[in-house]
Amino acid sequence: MQSNVIKRRRMSLFDIIMYIIFSLLALITIYPFYNVLIISFATFDSISKSDLYIIPTSFDITPYKVLFADMSFWRSFLVSIFVTVVGVAFSMFLSVTGAYALSKKTMPGRNFILSMILFTMFFNGGLIPFYLIIKDLGLINNIFVMIVPAAMNTFYLIIMKNYFSTVPESLEESAKLDGANDLYILLKIILPISAPFMATFGLFYAVERWNEWWYAMLFINDSSLAPLQIYLRQVLITASSQLNGVAMLLAEQSGSSKVYTPSLQMATIVVTCIPIIMVYPFLQKHFAKGLLVGSIKG
Repeated sequence: MQSNVIKRRRMSLFDIIMYIIFSLLALITIYPFYNVLIISFATFDSISKSDLYIIPTSFDITPYKVLFADMSFWRSFLVSIFVTVVGVAFSMFLSVTGAYALSKKTMPGRNFILSMILFTMFFNGGLIPFYLIIKDLGLINNIFVMIVPAAMNTFYLIIMKNYFSTVPESLEESAKLDGANDLYILLKIILPISAPFMATFGLFYAVERWNEWWYAMLFINDSSLAPLQIYLRQVLITASSQLNGVAMLLAEQSGSSKVYTPSLQMATIVVTCIPIIMVYPFLQKHFAKGLLVGSIKG
């Protein structure tokens, strides 16, 4: 009881002000997502002239029925799933193996390779040479154009290299005395003790691949290979073009002659965000630890 009184007395005016400020900032951050969710269930009759809503006045799932009835949505969804899963696996393989090799001071040409990697963070050849390279590699209208060119993030590679440099050399030396090679040490010793760190950057790569649209917009002309973000872009521009015959039939059966366009747009945004929102809470606790550990040593 006495300890609780002491804690209450320690609450200063400055603490109260900071709590209020950060609570307001949290509400300002959350409200746009809340507003999107409300509009996704809105109907023509429940919408006012304002685009800002606090209390829901309707609950219509027709936009979601229309969205799920569109086969283009499911094709784009499967494309994004493939790009995310394969892209994350490929990116983590390159980043982990590359960072582990570069963390070894005995690696031949290590400093030169690091200099070339850092050079790419500040300079590039431009869009036209990049397009010509992609064309020569045969990646135009190829799903791997969303995976291969963006497979390596230089910033992530450097942080991983710094982290591997902090691992005690005694661990590897003792394993080598038992006859273990570098691959075995990486898979059986380094990665298990680096699981939170790897989970952090795995999620970073997953968010990048899930939100991929730039390479698709530049190099994908086949609509069957368009990822979910391109589909979302098309819905936000012209929602009516995304409604096929089955979707329109569902809209009519639900009692609406047509779907409220902003509701369909917001429903698409909600569905697009759900996969990352579901994964994020499980790995969020590793973010600060992973980044801080990887930035201790240069």
